[in-house]
Amino acid sequence: MNAPAGPIRVAVADDQAVVRMGLRALIEREPDLEFAGEAADGAAALRLLADTRPDVLLLDIRMPGVDGIDTLRAVAADPALDGTRVVVVTTFGTDRHVFAALQAGASGFVLKDGAPEELAHAIRVVASGEALLSPSVTRKVIGLFGRPGAGPVEGLDSLTPREREMVAWVATGRSNDEIARELVISPDTVRTHVSRAMVKLRARDRAQLVVFAVRSGLTVP
Repeated sequence: MNAPAGPIRVAVADDQAVVRMGLRALIEREPDLEFAGEAADGAAALRLLADTRPDVLLLDIRMPGVDGIDTLRAVAADPALDGTRVVVVTTFGTDRHVFAALQAGASGFVLKDGAPEELAHAIRVVASGEALLSPSVTRKVIGLFGRPGAGPVEGLDSLTPREREMVAWVATGRSNDEIARELVISPDTVRTHVSRAMVKLRARDRAQLVVFAVRSGLTVP
């Protein structure tokens, strides 16, 4: 998935009006971002997505009625929303639903009290088809919420040893360029192996590769 040709269209779903207002203000001041609408709960968010088909949804996990996890699952299950990526906006330090959100299809996480430029960066990263999983965030998610070796992953047996290794490296939160430097190979070689692994595992994006690596107990050599 490549970045949209025009402005990146961003929708917001959060039950706190003040948070929605702040996120909208941030989006509207960035020249390459476009505000696509807002919702106060999951059900309204799904209606908004159906109507507007934004490139990115900024989603709170804890909302009344249809919560963020169920919203994520609905987005992941709807082929019409394949082009929409979801960034979870969270308090993170106290939110024990973060790993569940990753399993349900979130492409990244940002802190509600983070710097505005970090959120703008997150939107651009996931809109380009990447996952926003920094090494520090990945370690915290896996350390607190992951269950190494929790169960088999369909398609894992079809991976070559090199592809398994790349999935394990992706789970460290490193980019293709960083993995390439670690292994002294070209970024294109890393990209090829990661892409093939995603196809075989039917992974929506790199974030799901992290989930599969944790569930399968894959680690770097």
